[in-house]
Amino acid sequence: RRYFYDVLDIEAERLHHLIDDMLVLSQIENAKPDSTEQRCDVAQEIRETVARLYPIAEKENISLKVELKDGIWVACSSSRLQQMLGNLIENAIKYNHSGGSVTVSMQQENQQVLLHIADTGCGIPEEYRESIFQPFFRVDKSRSRQMGGVGLGLALVREIAVLHGGSVCVESGSKDGTTFAVKLPLNGEKTE
Repeated sequence: RRYFYDVLDIEAERLHHLIDDMLVLSQIENAKPDSTEQRCDVAQEIRETVARLYPIAEKENISLKVELKDGIWVACSSSRLQQMLGNLIENAIKYNHSGGSVTVSMQQENQQVLLHIADTGCGIPEEYRESIFQPFFRVDKSRSRQMGGVGLGLALVREIAVLHGGSVCVESGSKDGTTFAVKLPLNGEKTE
């Protein structure tokens, strides 16, 4: 009985996350304005996100490194910015190996902030790099239950970036790790 209770608890938690992610994705896709949008300090949002995910990384023996530059601001909801960063960093931890690392860096490029989330994990084969931003897409379906998640994280990342006038792409994804790049306009100015 205890085993079945544990299975029910795990599956109920997965369903809860699925419903939450689908509601957020639906809200973003329907272009509903976010009343909590404000000027956000990108470095501070990264610090808070990394602090929240540090225990998970420590448990998995993954080192988290940050290379930040203060004084870079974007117009965004703090919670959405942290959700976007959290999905990318959590994936970088989840698909890494024990003793690996995740590096979050940022720089200003013209009127944009460029964020890089790089890991030393298993990488993403080139043939899947365009598909990974589609809802419910999973590169390795055989590990879906083992790794958790439902395949909405990267779809949410893309929608949040686009909603705020930015973009996201996979810059590299070899067997030695993956690097995601997110561009957001400074102070909410739309980028080309």
